[in-house]
Amino acid sequence: MTEFDLESIKPPAEPQWQGWRASGRMTVLLTVLPVGWIGTWHENPKPQWIVPLSGRWFVESMDGARVEMGPGELSFGGDQNCRLTDGKRGHRSGTVGDEPAALIVIQLEDGPTQSLACEFR
Repeated sequence: MTEFDLESIKPPAEPQWQGWRASGRMTVLLTVLPVGWIGTWHENPKPQWIVPLSGRWFVESMDGARVEMGPGELSFGGDQNCRLTDGKRGHRSGTVGDEPAALIVIQLEDGPTQSLACEFR
């Protein structure tokens, strides 16, 4: 994370370091994955941040890497326009443990920028 500015988030609040941020249209939704839920392979519908509020969930990528997350951790879903490989496209996800996973999803309305190395530049 780079490009921080020391400024007030809203005057007269004291200045704080703030990093570059995206702006534009977005959709915020809450989703609850039931205990034992495992989704099929799919792409994220739009670039999106996923923030676990309670419970735990996992994301498995097409190369077999699996990450488990819970409250206080973040995931960015930017796997749009993947190629179908060995019957897989995008990722799959599901719950971990014996409680539902409640997630906030922040979907960005702008589609992926394939011509740029980083979505947020």
